[in-house]
Amino acid sequence: MADPGSIRLDKWLWAARFYKTRKLAGDAIAGGKVHVNEQRVKPSKEIKPGTHLSITKDSLSWEITVLALTGQRRPASEAALLYEEEEESRVKRQQQIIEQRELRELFPYHGPDHKPNKRERRLIHRFKKQE
Repeated sequence: MADPGSIRLDKWLWAARFYKTRKLAGDAIAGGKVHVNEQRVKPSKEIKPGTHLSITKDSLSWEITVLALTGQRRPASEAALLYEEEEESRVKRQQQIIEQRELRELFPYHGPDHKPNKRERRLIHRFKKQE
């Protein structure tokens, strides 16, 4: 049985609102996107207050220290009280967000205007076969 002063990592990440579901949190942990005290772990790893986490998600990264534990998903304002982010990590992430926003403004992508019709698909297939 788990220590009453600890909680599973995947459950905590879900409760702290880093991931929308425990499944997504577990997949991220298993995929090496979350490290506990700079080591890869399994989703079932028990964490306690004071644990250092490194989280990478969508090219953004967080360096945080766990302050409190909860097994319930609460509003974002309460979830933010579960951890403390390092100042350097917060500044770096904010800079990355600004850079991404500027890139989107410089090189906007609106996608195709429509799905190719039958004639256009045939032309595409013909073109690909010539290569």
